Amino acid sequence: MTEFGRRAAVLGKPIAHSLSPVIHNAGYAAAGLTGWSYTAIECAEAELPDLVAGLGAEWAGLSLTMPLKEAALTVAGEVSPVAAAVGAANTLVRRPDNSWYADNTDVPGMATVLRAAGVSAGATVTVLGAGGTARAALAAAAQLDAKRVTVVARRPEAVDELRPAARTLGVALAPGTWAEATEHTTADVVISTVPKGVADGIAGQVDWTPSTVLFDALYDPWPTPLAASAAAAGCRIVSGLDLLLAQAVGQFEHFTGVPAPVSAMRTALTAARS
Repeated sequence: MTEFGRRAAVLGKPIAHSLSPVIHNAGYAAAGLTGWSYTAIECAEAELPDLVAGLGAEWAGLSLTMPLKEAALTVAGEVSPVAAAVGAANTLVRRPDNSWYADNTDVPGMATVLRAAGVSAGATVTVLGAGGTARAALAAAAQLDAKRVTVVARRPEAVDELRPAARTLGVALAPGTWAEATEHTTADVVISTVPKGVADGIAGQVDWTPSTVLFDALYDPWPTPLAASAAAAGCRIVSGLDLLLAQAVGQFEHFTGVPAPVSAMRTALTAARS
């Protein structure tokens, strides 16, 4: 399939480190989309409305990373139910009328990689952290029909801030304190959404259950101490790179309207990280 003069990009600040151009451009090449290109554009939150308004008709879509995921909702003419529920979008898709549709492919991407790791309906889930990625984890837990989600946070009020989203998503949410974090790692699924280094202190204290699936949203450096300790105990591990690929697959199909060549995209990502 050939289509000329179509563009997409990832926006954020900072953005030079992004591997999204590697993934998407490999996908375009494998799918025969010879006229497509995908770049990285540094953009601060205050700059997003003007940047989006100035894009020509050749622009098919945008990927959004920090700090733009909440601001993306304000420039969209329509917002998907999942993006509205979590209060964040990582994807803007150009509509035929030149308006923008905001979606969140982190959520189905997270659900996809967890299913691939063997997670099934009725699982118990522990989420470490209560920020933006934790909101996506709640929505993924809802898509997986999780039995219960415990959110472990350093600030109790941060868990309270997640309760409206949990109610909207139909997720049974229980709070947990950081001092008790290791007590909650016996869940079927543990999802770590905390920044680099935050979970290092508990990595050596966790008595892992081998049947537990650990999803650590980080991928640099890898493995994290938490992931290394879980792997040593025989747990199945899902990394931030797995999510990076899965959410990019959803964006690729949004932007192009054709099935994503997942194998080629994965190969390019692996090569870029080696």
